[in-house]
Amino acid sequence: MTVYYTLTFLLLAAEMGTFCILVAPLPYAIRKKLFNFLSESPIIAKIAYGLKITFLFVGILFVDALQRMWRVTAEAEIARNSGSPIQDVRAETNFAARKFYSQRNTYLTGFCLFLSLVLTRTFYIILDLIHTQEEYAKLKQETANSSRSKIASDDQAKQIEELKNKLAESEAKSRDFEILKKQAAQNGIEYDRLASEYNKKTGTVSDKRKD
Repeated sequence: MTVYYTLTFLLLAAEMGTFCILVAPLPYAIRKKLFNFLSESPIIAKIAYGLKITFLFVGILFVDALQRMWRVTAEAEIARNSGSPIQDVRAETNFAARKFYSQRNTYLTGFCLFLSLVLTRTFYIILDLIHTQEEYAKLKQETANSSRSKIASDDQAKQIEELKNKLAESEAKSRDFEILKKQAAQNGIEYDRLASEYNKKTGTVSDKRKD
């Protein structure tokens, strides 16, 4: 296998390892730190830019390997249709090797490109999931705080209502007391008047009258 196809195979192996790390059941805190580092690190951004260029060359290799596979397949069809099978064992072995290598290179570069798309999509899906979980946690905390505030406000409203009821009762008692006080004063005045009339008729003098 040539150097560039060897590098393509190593890139495919690295993609498979990265994919296993991304989908591994890591704890939420570790996964959050990992994805925040991958999405915010300038070094990772430079590496991603270099990988984009690398995948461009892999795409060129894929097109070349695909053309070679089609060419070998077309030669096999021509040989089969012409009715002249390959008699030389070495030529037949060489043809089978060419066919195998062309298919291998096509599958190698194709899977490398396909896995790069899967990795990119998986990364952004998990990153969106982490952001959604963070927003959900914040919303849950705000809801809990608002619920506690609502409970506190309800308690305050109940206390205010109780104080209003007590104030109304106190005012009612105060009005009753004023009424009783007025009635007592009126009864005292009426008693003095009756006592005065009684004293006039009997000719007696009351010490209270003198006062």
